[in-house]
Amino acid sequence: MIRTAESGIFQKNREMTKTGSQPGKLFFGVLALFSLFLFLSAAVSAQQTAPDPSAQTSPQISPQTSPQISPQISGTDPAHGSETHPLQITVGEWPPYISEKLDHHGAVAHLISDIFAAEGIPVELIFLPWGRAYSEAANGNFVATGVWMHKAEREADFLYSEPVLNEEFVFFHRADMPFDWQDFSELTDQRMGGGIKYSYGPGLDAYLDSGQIYMDRLPTDRQNFEKLLAGRISLYPQEVNVGYAALRENFPPEVQKLITHHPRPVLVNLSYVLFPKSLPDSVALRDRFNTRLQMFRNSGLYDVYMDALKDGRYM
Repeated sequence: MIRTAESGIFQKNREMTKTGSQPGKLFFGVLALFSLFLFLSAAVSAQQTAPDPSAQTSPQISPQTSPQISPQISGTDPAHGSETHPLQITVGEWPPYISEKLDHHGAVAHLISDIFAAEGIPVELIFLPWGRAYSEAANGNFVATGVWMHKAEREADFLYSEPVLNEEFVFFHRADMPFDWQDFSELTDQRMGGGIKYSYGPGLDAYLDSGQIYMDRLPTDRQNFEKLLAGRISLYPQEVNVGYAALRENFPPEVQKLITHHPRPVLVNLSYVLFPKSLPDSVALRDRFNTRLQMFRNSGLYDVYMDALKDGRYM
């Protein structure tokens, strides 16, 4: 999906007011303890391992052994990181992955914040319209921006992290409509809904651009699902977690059950955190992030965030 800029206010210090349920608080408390355990384990390991002067390999990256981030601009500049002035990362609204309205700002925002926290780096997420989130970070006003799909032209401005998220687009349809598909050529008799100016990947886009498949585009997920429920469209391609989050937000449970999705992906996107090439410490910060992200994956902690997302715990 191509994310486009939208109007919005630069909100720098908005605090979450959503309290959440007691079970939700308990779950996130346990998750925080698990993250802390990984942090302390790495720290203890670093302290107990004596350095070997003859070793030719690079030291393991941990809060004690990683290169220190040394901002070139002091004071209250957004790129200056400390306990009182955390490093600032631009993000945009992409619920349920990232949103100011969600607990911990959503699963991916929570993951990114905890990865940096496990490295001993406090961060603050700055919500901006997508276009501004990109340009402000590219200019070096922020240490990173997330999350973005890969595009070759973005490599001129940024270093890419390892993939943080797999976004999987699927066809949503009514549960009472038998539906199967193998190839886009089989869908020329279907009437689809879609988002305004959205791209669904080169395969489906080619059929849409040629007019072989018709798509009625609307501004919101809710409008598309309303048309799907009414039978005015038969298919709605959307990212699977985004689609179900929209159903939970806009419809009661008995209506949500009327909608399902086909498991075959329409499109699979990888998304990344981007680190601006204009800042001299971006390579070191990117490498620390990548190493800790891999630790989260290896330990199974990464899956805990994604499973909580699927269970609706961030809503």
